[in-house]
Amino acid sequence: MKNALLVASLLLFTSFTTTIVDDETAIRKVLEDQRQAWNNYDLEGFMQGYWNSEELKFYGSNGVTYGWKNTLERYKAAYPSKAHTGTLKFVLNDISKINKGSYYVMGEYHLERSVGNADGIFMIILKKIDGEWKIIADTSC
Repeated sequence: MKNALLVASLLLFTSFTTTIVDDETAIRKVLEDQRQAWNNYDLEGFMQGYWNSEELKFYGSNGVTYGWKNTLERYKAAYPSKAHTGTLKFVLNDISKINKGSYYVMGEYHLERSVGNADGIFMIILKKIDGEWKIIADTSC
């Protein structure tokens, strides 16, 4: 009986940790796809990592931007050319599970640009929606 409980506990733990590892891998892929799109000056491609909803929230130095389309327009205005987007690098400092189906990520962004480099920090919240990880809230500064 004790062996059966031990085996069941190990299977449950392995299943739990495998799920977290799989989730983190998928989340890292979303961010890597965004990085690549950004570096190709493909802002629409970059936005594929965000939830395409009016409920999306982006909080930056100009306050809160609501909605996917408004967030895209904000990026287009702030980064009007390849010289402004430059080359993006992320440093992911923490990926933590909030509950089943949602995580937060804290990190740094670094832009190397001919118009002047830019560095900052971010915290994003991702939620699994229709089987895909999407950013539902972004705070960047």
